[in-house]
Amino acid sequence: MNLSISSSEQTELDLLKRSVETFCKQEVAPYYSTWEEKGMVPREFWNKLGEQGFLLAEVPEEYGGLGASFLYSTTIIESFCRHGYSSIAANLSVHDTILANYFLQYGTEEQKKYYLPRMISGELVGAIAMTEPGAGSDLQRINTTANFDEGLNGYVLNGSKTFITNGQHCDFAIVVAKTKSDVKPSKGISLFIVDTRKNGFTKGKNLEKIGLHACDTSELYFEDILLDDRDILGEVNQGFSILMNELPRERLIVANCAVACMEGVLTDTVTYVKERELFGTTLDQFQHTQFTLAELQTKVRVQRSFANECTTGCIEGNLDTATASMAKLSCTEVQGEVIDRCLQLFGGYGYMLEYPVARAYADARVQRIYGGTSEVMKLIISRELLSK
Repeated sequence: MNLSISSSEQTELDLLKRSVETFCKQEVAPYYSTWEEKGMVPREFWNKLGEQGFLLAEVPEEYGGLGASFLYSTTIIESFCRHGYSSIAANLSVHDTILANYFLQYGTEEQKKYYLPRMISGELVGAIAMTEPGAGSDLQRINTTANFDEGLNGYVLNGSKTFITNGQHCDFAIVVAKTKSDVKPSKGISLFIVDTRKNGFTKGKNLEKIGLHACDTSELYFEDILLDDRDILGEVNQGFSILMNELPRERLIVANCAVACMEGVLTDTVTYVKERELFGTTLDQFQHTQFTLAELQTKVRVQRSFANECTTGCIEGNLDTATASMAKLSCTEVQGEVIDRCLQLFGGYGYMLEYPVARAYADARVQRIYGGTSEVMKLIISRELLSK
């Protein structure tokens, strides 16, 4: 990966990649098309991921994890992308690299000891509920509330969320809610850990999407759910700051996934053009094909270099918001271009869903939307640039 890592760590990462590859061949490939049709992986699949040690690698050993670096988590998730299983990568990204870090950075010792070991085993699946029908990239517009009731000595949660990854399988959700209405939204938002078994918690239908079909995505509804101080993640009214602090990491994993998807599709395309016969020769013998592949390989290598730079920054703790936004913007935009041009080389077969390139094409479209749209990334980058 051309990162500053030791030879022993590189060996471990190579073994990890092979382990994921073997797992995909045995536990994913035979069933993935069925999961795509059903709109989600089976619930027991999470337990299999836990058994293989593919969940929450960064969590310290005292909570049941490996105590590894971010590089291990992203390697696992990227490996699923590279083999064409972006839906699983999306599920994992939320549960693993996002939620686990929320607990590690802001959770109480009681919260860490309860949730982290169960998330590692796959016993508990998590979701993060930010987006609402009227509030996407602009989280300050959320309407979900958690008002403190002195008589009940707790917070009463009401509202709804949409486009929630892991929404069908989740056993708990970190819910973003307004806890103070007489201040700026950025000063009055809190995060709550909400068990799906609580009275008033309802899961909506599994939403139909253009791509990522096997990644369950749902609406969630909250009606008079009673919560107490033990359910708060971090400090009251500090939720917006927490979200902003964690977004660079979230956007980096989107960027890394984009690059891994490109790498996987490009590898499949090279194999295909060597085998596809046309006008008495194979497709790879045409100069147009050669030039196209040369351009695409160059684009992918450039994006990989930038993604690796940002990954190093994340591990060292100095990845800033603007740089992470550049990575997400650049890698996802190039992902769309690269996969589109690879699909073109497949001709009519590229339009058939039985070919992984078609699925990759559909799956890639949301990359420029979730985690902050490309347009929002441009705003963040330009504001940082113009403020200097």
